[in-house]
Amino acid sequence: MIPDLPVDRLTDYLSRMLIIRRFEEGLIELAGEYDIGHFHVYIGQEATGVAALAQLEPGDVGFTTHRNHGHILARGTDPAAMYAEILGKETGTNRGKGGTLHIASVEHGFPTTSAATGGCTPLATGAAFAFSRLGQDRVSVCLFGDGALEEGTFHESINIAALESLPVIYLCENNSLEALGQKANEYPSSTMAAAPLTDLAAAFKVPTITVDGTDSGAVHEAMSTAIGRARRGGGPTFIEALTVRWPGNRPLWPQLLTGSTDLSYAWDASAIPDDYAVWHSEQDGLLRYVRELLSAGMLTGEEVLAIDEQVTDEMGKAVRFALDSPYPPPAAALESVYA
Repeated sequence: MIPDLPVDRLTDYLSRMLIIRRFEEGLIELAGEYDIGHFHVYIGQEATGVAALAQLEPGDVGFTTHRNHGHILARGTDPAAMYAEILGKETGTNRGKGGTLHIASVEHGFPTTSAATGGCTPLATGAAFAFSRLGQDRVSVCLFGDGALEEGTFHESINIAALESLPVIYLCENNSLEALGQKANEYPSSTMAAAPLTDLAAAFKVPTITVDGTDSGAVHEAMSTAIGRARRGGGPTFIEALTVRWPGNRPLWPQLLTGSTDLSYAWDASAIPDDYAVWHSEQDGLLRYVRELLSAGMLTGEEVLAIDEQVTDEMGKAVRFALDSPYPPPAAALESVYA
């Protein structure tokens, strides 16, 4: 289902999802020509990130991990500055010092990115602790994958959050369903004895919600409930959003195995190629969202393509801005050093 929102808000959600998708596809192409180091992409999880994070207010904060681009873009960070940051340019969000794994935008509510598995959980919990002690009406959101639940910091953090009734939301994006690499023993996913994973949070008496991560309406409703609870002083919530990992998320270097997303697949099933047909027709949250907008009469196919054309043009300009931007001077390496 789609969120119960006005058409303009729903259209904004689509634009944000498309910005993330086209940004990540463009990044994969850039990585073929430039050495940007190890990176991860958010393709296939846009319906979760946008529906969740678009509900935050100014002053709320988010803490994320290595699959961070989608989260930060969902909050409105400039794609051009993010491309520049990934390329190590002076015009980047962090003047080229953070790179892909440590992009931060305080202005948009992301003070830092922790690339360490589970590293964002104590940071998000600490921010919520500060909000509580200062009496501020602010919410902290922690975004991580299922593998983070194996780390001790998660259990320590959620225990403190439960004891102190902190305004923090733990959003676990479990993309392990049918993970191709996991089947081929190429990379580990969560290897937890606990099943379902929500049992881990329930043990600390924290309310839990499990949703289909490709269902933007379900994610929106779950997040709305969690934010409301946090603002009322009701304490933390644990949300598990289930998705199938995008086939191109192979170990080390993402690949455009499914091609650049053709939005016409949303209304013309006959155009879907046999390769990865199940992904395009059943597992891609972006295409599902487009189908639901069309089915509800909120947008037409022509309007969807027009929005995509505008976004694609914006991404092209963002890439050009990053490529044309200068590298920071050598002396900048000694600036903003605190230890």
